[in-house]
Amino acid sequence: MMSDGVTHRGNISQHVQSIPSSGIRRFFDLLASMEGVISLGVGQPDFVTPNHIRQAAIKSIEDGETYYTSNYGLVELRAAISRHINKLYGVRYDAGTEIIVTAGVSEALQIALEAILDPGDEVLSPDPGYVAYLPCVMLAGGVYLQVPTRAIDGFQLHPEELESRITPRTKAILFGYPANPTGAVMTPETANAVATIAEKHNLFVISDEIYDRLVFGTEHICFPSIDKMKERTILLGGFSKAYAMTGWRLAYTCARSELTEAMMKVHQYVMMSAPTPAQFAALQALNAGEEDVRGMVAEYDRRRQFVVGRLNEIGLPCQEPKGAFYAFPQIGGSGMNDETFAERLLMEERVAVIPGSAFGEAGAGHVRICYAQNYDLLVEAMDRMERFVDRNRIGSGK
Repeated sequence: MMSDGVTHRGNISQHVQSIPSSGIRRFFDLLASMEGVISLGVGQPDFVTPNHIRQAAIKSIEDGETYYTSNYGLVELRAAISRHINKLYGVRYDAGTEIIVTAGVSEALQIALEAILDPGDEVLSPDPGYVAYLPCVMLAGGVYLQVPTRAIDGFQLHPEELESRITPRTKAILFGYPANPTGAVMTPETANAVATIAEKHNLFVISDEIYDRLVFGTEHICFPSIDKMKERTILLGGFSKAYAMTGWRLAYTCARSELTEAMMKVHQYVMMSAPTPAQFAALQALNAGEEDVRGMVAEYDRRRQFVVGRLNEIGLPCQEPKGAFYAFPQIGGSGMNDETFAERLLMEERVAVIPGSAFGEAGAGHVRICYAQNYDLLVEAMDRMERFVDRNRIGSGK
């Protein structure tokens, strides 16, 4: 209650009030109340976590492994992460001082930003980009500035545009490749040019590589593997996508020891340690999950080729995504903006996609389609989309 003569500003932090709600949320609120919807919106595998990984967690519980681990995470898991990254990308991280096991990449991102940003520091990031980047930067007191990318260029981050936006307040470059929502993979030329810019302007790089194993017909470039980049890069990785472990909330940061210790100051107070059974599951995934990864990636590739082919046949031009499990077609020929397109497609044909503008201004005129869905459902979803597009095509006379 308010006392007479006393002015209250309200109970909600102005800082939190300034953070925008997710542009995706409204569509999931609609989706929850509808039947018969094929959802191509949620960015998670449709596979169940492989049984041997689930059993490792069950065994850890049955064995009474229900205690806190080290704040850094299980020693065995950190050692396995170190071996894994070195084997794949030739980058060596000390398991004792350079790796933190986190509760998902969302936490990993937040502690990375908290560790390096002072109020007003600027972070540059590609547009379109993952919806959590902006609010996470704001929560850490930073200023989020996007650098436009374009479909015609395969959504590559243009070094000239990136460098033109650097100011004395710029502290870091943040990106995720393979990219959500576009499926773009950073080329060697782009990666080397961005590395040169980061060194020239003495910038941190936060490289979100949660989709690193999901690449098709190309190779993933682990950013800290580039010459001189390990010392200034915070690598974010995890288990959600490659091992179908979204609900386990298990990921990691890798960075030089001084950066890791700074991130630990945040992690130890907001999280203490990642869930113990999930850590045993992740250890099993690294030790014996490679065949699972290969099988899932092969199936994603089959779905990717089908969806991209159908989208282009339907008249929704779509660049070939080289990574992750998203297609990002243009919908301008429909005569609708991306929000109207997504809402009407959901209402009229019961197919859920995400408006591209939810991921930044450069995403306008696109929708994000997640093809990590059952193949037969993808076939039905594409048939429904074709009906919708034919019915609403500009100049169709319908």
